[in-house]
Formats: sequence, C-alpha cells, structure tokens
Amino acid sequence: MQRRSFLAGASALALASAVKPAKAAMDEFVAYDGMGQAALVRRGEVSSLELVEAAIARIERLNPALNAVVHKLYDEGRAVAQGDLPDGPFKGVPYLIKDLSELKDAPLTYGSKLFEHNVADFDNGGVERAKQAGLVVVGKTNTPEFGFVSTTEGRLLGAARNPYNAAYHTGGSSGGAGAAVASGMVPFAHASDGGGSIRIPASINGLVGLKPTRQRLFTNTPLLGEADIGVRLAVSRSVRDTAQILNMSEKKGSDAAYTPTGFIDGPSRKRLKIAFYTRTYDGREPHPDVRRATERAAKLCADLGHKVDEVNAAGVVDGQFVDQFMNVWSAMAVDLVKNARLIGLTQGRWVNSHEVLEPFTHGLAKTYLARRDENPNIDKDALAYVKSVEADYRAFFEDYDIILSPVLFKPPLLIGEQDGNKSFDEIYESVFDYVTYTAQYNASGNPAISLPLYIGRTGLPIGTQFAAAHGQEARLLHLAYELEEARPWADRWPEVSAQRLA
Repeated sequence: MQRRSFLAGASALALASAVKPAKAAMDEFVAYDGMGQAALVRRGEVSSLELVEAAIARIERLNPALNAVVHKLYDEGRAVAQGDLPDGPFKGVPYLIKDLSELKDAPLTYGSKLFEHNVADFDNGGVERAKQAGLVVVGKTNTPEFGFVSTTEGRLLGAARNPYNAAYHTGGSSGGAGAAVASGMVPFAHASDGGGSIRIPASINGLVGLKPTRQRLFTNTPLLGEADIGVRLAVSRSVRDTAQILNMSEKKGSDAAYTPTGFIDGPSRKRLKIAFYTRTYDGREPHPDVRRATERAAKLCADLGHKVDEVNAAGVVDGQFVDQFMNVWSAMAVDLVKNARLIGLTQGRWVNSHEVLEPFTHGLAKTYLARRDENPNIDKDALAYVKSVEADYRAFFEDYDIILSPVLFKPPLLIGEQDGNKSFDEIYESVFDYVTYTAQYNASGNPAISLPLYIGRTGLPIGTQFAAAHGQEARLLHLAYELEEARPWADRWPEVSAQRLA
C-alpha cells in the first residue's frame, strides 16, 4: 500500500492510532501524536527521515515567530534517522531536548550567558532513555536562566512566545518545549519540573504535562540532596504519549522505588474521591477565569460520577511554604555566583558574575545568604519542612484519591512581566504569586498533571491540575484519559501552528 493512500484511509489506523489525523496544512504528519507517527514507521508507511525532514520544515517555518528552538541539530538528526534506530515505542519520531539537560556534544547553556559556550559531554538519564525509545533529536528548546522563573524570557536566549498570542509568554521553565509542541513542530518534547516547569507551560500552551513522583524515573546522575525537588519528563498533545513517555522513562529494576506503572492505555471504571479547591493556602481566590475553569473541571468530574468535595488548601500547606521552598530552591544560585569566575575559566573566558548572571540569580543568592546569616541551620530546617510537607500529603491522600486545583493563579502573563533584565524584587513577588499551586508537589514529591480542559476569555488555555499519592501516576493517567474523551483537545490548534499555516 502506498503511504498517501494509507493516510487517506482513516479506518486503517483505527487500531494503531487513537488520535486521528485531521487535514494537515503543512504536511500530513502534523496532527498525529507521537505514537501515531511511530505507528507509521512501524508499518513501513513512512521513514524516520521523512518524519524528521517534515519536523525540520515546521521548525524553520514557525520558529522565527516563537523562538522555541534555540539550538538546531538538523544534520545530527538526519544522520540518526538514517541509521540503525532502536526498536522502541517511538522509533523514528522527531524530538526536542530542553536546554537545561545534557545531550552529548550539543550546546548546554542552561539559558545563561555564564554557560554560553558550554557543550555537554554525556547524555543524562532522560536523554539516554529517549534515545533507547527510538526518538530522534533535532534540536534544543528555550529556557530561562537555570529554570529559575516561571516564564521563558532570559537574556541569553530571548523570549519564547505563545503560539496562541505572541504577546504572551509560554511558561517556564520548559517554555520552549511548550511552544514547540503546541505549534506542532514536534508531537511532544522533553521538559523538566523543579517548581512547576512541566505543568506551567502545559497549562499555558494547552498541553498535557505530567510531573512524576520523586525517584520514579531512571537517572544516571546523583540526586541533588535529600530535598531533591526536580524531575524530568515531557509535554505532549495526547495522554497516551505522556503515558508511554513515563513507561519508557521509569525505573523497572530492583532499584525502583515504586512498582512500575507500565503503559496505561485508557480510562478506568473506578470512581474516585476528589478533593477540590481554588483558594491558595493564604486564603486568596485566583483570577476569575482560573477559578471558573477549575470549577468547571470539578463539575465535569462530578458529572462523570466521581465524588468531588471542596476542601481548604491551608489544611495541607501553610504560610511557611514559600520561604522554606525558596531556601531549597535558591541554594544552587549561591554556588553559581560564588564560582562564576572559575566556571568561565573552564570555558576559556574571564567573566564578571554581574555581566553573565541575571539579576534574579544574584538576588536568589543574596537572599539565601542573608537568611543563612540569621539562621545557620537554614538547610536543616528547610529539609525538615520539606519532609513534613511530604508526610502531610501522605496523610491527606489516605482520605482522597485526587486533589484538583488550578495550575496558576492568573491567566498567562504578557511578555516582559518576568523579563531577565528586571530586578530580583520585581520578579520574585510575581513568580511566587503566579505559581502558588505547583511547587508544593515538588516539595512533597507527589505526582501531578496539568490537563488542557478549558480556554480563558482571552483565548489562551488555562490548565487544570490533578495530583495523587506517591507512586499513583496510573490513577492520574486513567483519569486523564477519561477527561480527554469527555472534552477532546486533539483538534484544538493555536493561531501560529503547522495545522493552520499553508
């Protein structure tokens, strides 16, 4: 069978692809999710090189307006696509890596002028597993300096722009990934999350974004201490892509901290007990559009037969949270400022930290040091607090299966509100006001997912967050499949997208 006649027969892919392709504007692969594209390769209907060339053409057409892809690795991707690819679940599918992650022999700037000329000398665990799954890397995506803020508009790499409206940001710190996937450059892209950085761009760009349980995933680098808050996975357009990415990324051997999830392939009949809230832990209600979207999600869950109870968020996280989380978050900034000159020398450069590090990074370091002067036990106290948050969530999830909440306090921000040139004080208040619903799950280690159920009155997506007990990613994915069926989003495309451009 010829490829084009195969694509014309939608029924021929009924079993291979739950996400049916709509009429594509730029090429026939645009509306396929990653598993759909991999099915074409597996059936011999298309080559990996064809998928890669189509993705490259989309990036070249869309990226000038969005600034999502900051390092192009086209020739490397072409070479891999024509080689002997592993027979993984995503064999031959084009992929993008966030520029906070090591990809051997590729630039690794961390979004900072301090590392402007840095090149990675190994693949981190997430990249290693991606390659084993058959993914073909064609570039790296935009990120703010060290992923420290909730938008992507740093000094080195510039602002990534929202494909729904280029005046708005794409979220942080996986903002380039969010824009790339929402616009259709690739079906899904690598992302990481230390305070909401998978769920935030998923919410803002209308995508699926799962933050797995702490210690769930395979790694080949040491954990960043006992209070490790970061995790890597992806943002995608379909629940099943996210489910398969988790399956390929999780630990499955004797060292697995949790029973492997495996590939979750659909909804469950089990009805859940869901705790729902919109107020922050300090009692504030979010923007009316955010509240409306969250309340609609709660009603949808109730209409599907789940038991939904409204609860008080302050019952789990208290007013100490922001300060204690920041004490964990900002410790890395101290080392960066202290060692900036030495880091520059390793790249053959003589640098001044104030010229190569943004004001927010300096502000984080300064604030941490001032707090440490007041409390020499700052690290010990922060770790104890994180452990207490983890214990509180374990207790909470003895009574509930899911927590339903907003992802962000407001609809998407305009470009410039967290610009890398602004002072620490200007950005700090904005960041912790904006992301008041996400960082607690980094502290506690619970899995949480953002789903693109609704659009705000500005025409930009507003995601809804669902969290579960440690190790219960399967529960989140079963529910996500059910909600995807109830309110499909596969055919929802932004104005700047490969689906809309001829």
